[in-house]
Amino acid sequence: MPIKSFKPTTKSRRYIETIDYSAELTKKAPEKSLTFGKPSTGARNNVGRMTTRFRGGGNKRAYRMIDFRRAKVGMPAKVQALEYDPNRSAFIALISYEDGEKAYIIAPVGLKVGQIISTGSKAEIKPGNALQLKDIPVGTSIHNLEVVPGRGAKLIRAAGQYATLRSKDGDYCQVKLPSGEVRLFHANCLATIGQVGNLDHMNISLGKAGKKRYLGFRPHVRGVVQNPVDHPMGGGEGRSSGGGHPVSPWGQLAKGKRTRHPKKTSNKFIVERRKK
Repeated sequence: MPIKSFKPTTKSRRYIETIDYSAELTKKAPEKSLTFGKPSTGARNNVGRMTTRFRGGGNKRAYRMIDFRRAKVGMPAKVQALEYDPNRSAFIALISYEDGEKAYIIAPVGLKVGQIISTGSKAEIKPGNALQLKDIPVGTSIHNLEVVPGRGAKLIRAAGQYATLRSKDGDYCQVKLPSGEVRLFHANCLATIGQVGNLDHMNISLGKAGKKRYLGFRPHVRGVVQNPVDHPMGGGEGRSSGGGHPVSPWGQLAKGKRTRHPKKTSNKFIVERRKK
């Protein structure tokens, strides 16, 4: 998809580069039956306490309900439209099943309007079709991968991402994830063939601070420029980092400390770590 730049009528507009959505997307307004309002939390939890810093504001969004389960096995569906989704980096596709039900799915590379897709062991190995890992040939690129069979896809859903099915051994399959980690997944886990679309998402340049605010991000304040009462790395005459290791406001080491629990039960499924 082509990247669109603008005439530098202002200083910020000189650096804005965005995607030309008209080149690939075919429908602007979302399907009303598959959307609902998404309230803004300002990063506060149910008791009103801030759980993530530097969040708030941003444009209103309608949430599109994505079908991550693909439970209609054996029923073909026709791709009706390709749409933009403000809640994720990937594009989404509106599909219509033979029984008239409509759903949204993550749009992979190569998916076209009018194409027929399906779920199940008899589905072809082509982008958009969903099969269990045991039915997918070794070496195939996949996305929308389940961690627990039947619970819906949890992994590989961002723009441009894909995993590779490396091998099969009994009830488990080895999958190389985008991070480089090789992990075991149950052979009954569902995955979708192909690579997630919108490959040019990584080439977008917001161009100005205001664009970041539209997305709901507030300015991030570095610890070293805060006061000692607010941050362990704050204070000092002039520029000073305090001489200690970088830490969070609560004293947790910020660079390099491993935070994963060594006795986590899912460790046994990791064949090869992300970091060698």
